[in-house]
Amino acid sequence: MNILFEKFKEVLFAVLPITVLVLILNFTFTPLGAPLIIRFLIGSVTIVLGLSLFLLGVDIGVTPIGNHMGPSLTKSNKIWIVGIGGLLLGFFISVAEPDLHILAEQVSSVTSGAISKFGIVGIVSVGIAVMLVVGLVRIVYNIPLFKVLTAVYGLILLMSMFTTRDFLAIAFDASGATTGSMSVPFILALAIGVSAMKKDSKASEKDSFGLVAVASTGAIFSVMIMGLFSKTGEITGALEHGASDSASIWAPFIRQLPDISYEVFLALLPLLIIFLIFNAVSFKLSKKVFNRILKGLLYTSVGLILFLVGVYSSYMDAGNAIGYKIASMENKVYVVIVALVIGLVSILAEPAVYVLTHQIENVTAGYVKRSTVLVALSIGVGVAVMLSVVRILIPQVQLWHFLLPGYLISIALMYIVPKLFIGMAFDSGGVAAGTMTATIILAFTQGVADAIEGADVLIDGFGVIAMVALTPVITLQILGFIYKLKSDKEGIEADAE
Repeated sequence: MNILFEKFKEVLFAVLPITVLVLILNFTFTPLGAPLIIRFLIGSVTIVLGLSLFLLGVDIGVTPIGNHMGPSLTKSNKIWIVGIGGLLLGFFISVAEPDLHILAEQVSSVTSGAISKFGIVGIVSVGIAVMLVVGLVRIVYNIPLFKVLTAVYGLILLMSMFTTRDFLAIAFDASGATTGSMSVPFILALAIGVSAMKKDSKASEKDSFGLVAVASTGAIFSVMIMGLFSKTGEITGALEHGASDSASIWAPFIRQLPDISYEVFLALLPLLIIFLIFNAVSFKLSKKVFNRILKGLLYTSVGLILFLVGVYSSYMDAGNAIGYKIASMENKVYVVIVALVIGLVSILAEPAVYVLTHQIENVTAGYVKRSTVLVALSIGVGVAVMLSVVRILIPQVQLWHFLLPGYLISIALMYIVPKLFIGMAFDSGGVAAGTMTATIILAFTQGVADAIEGADVLIDGFGVIAMVALTPVITLQILGFIYKLKSDKEGIEADAE
């Protein structure tokens, strides 16, 4: 109960800034109407309760599975075991990722089913699985992370030249959406478990980061390939306003509950089966530890159901409505300012950010403070959301105008910053584009795109997750470069003394 209470406080203070911001906007620029704002408040309570249970379940159920899986896969020293294990784990942990389900639901809704939800989830999960194996092989064979990322993003930039604008936006958004509250703790635990098998402590420290970054590129590859073989042509999208206009308060919650419960059951069942098989043949955990992990998976499933019900029944509608109304105002400066503020505060509401920042502080023995990392992430995400809105307001500006130079800068920085910061930076990019980005921010930008004449909800409304995933990579590498200069200066002063 103490752990649950701590999680509850953490999530409450994380969700509070977004809730307060929406209430301020409701009573000033964008009145949402009584039914929708009441649904939003109920949804906020549901999300806090659900996310608290979910994170507790991840801590005592999902993360320990990852910690046990890592050494089990590598202790045999057989690459085919690492490959098969990585494929299975990567696929099923991605299928269970709530942020991916939220994005896929948005894509399906905006395209009126032309791109199916389960099609996106399945394709993306295959890509994640393949690149997770690449990431694990990199750790096992001590391949430098910067070389792998240079090759991977070089291929991505090449493929982007042949990808249509609609699939390009979805591809990069999917990359960010796959690194959320479920997958990040599991993949980080897996990376720590595998890298801890090394005798070299410094190599182990560096390799505990970067697996999230490598795995998330699989989403980009898979959606781009899906776009290349798709026969639908360039798809356009539009928002449906029926749900947000509904006068009913409880009907959306009741309607969503059965379908979401079924989806969560199907998503988590494979992970449970894999755990039971590995425990029988490899772990052989004590009854106490075994029961604790099962209890954790139960908390994860119940929390995930509550969280998704809250998101689908209230947060999406509120985000759409705010974006649409504020973008409909004559002075477009307001929508740019609101976008910046939403970006600045939303990173504080990302549960996976707390997991990563704590790990950074622990791995670096306090040398890199989590507060410093949070400030860098907050600035990066705020700028990302603001630029995404600017892109919607100015038709001539396209997504690749930001992504191409952004990733080129990121790749160039890898060669001058400390190697430890490379993994941190790319992992933080995926982590920043998590739950709040996939819900309130994505819905907000779609509402803005729906309100701006000449903009398309699919092509222009999507892409914000990609931007949010990119800017922290740059800001954290710049932070690493500053630390390097600081360290070099301290070294010179020490020599002088």
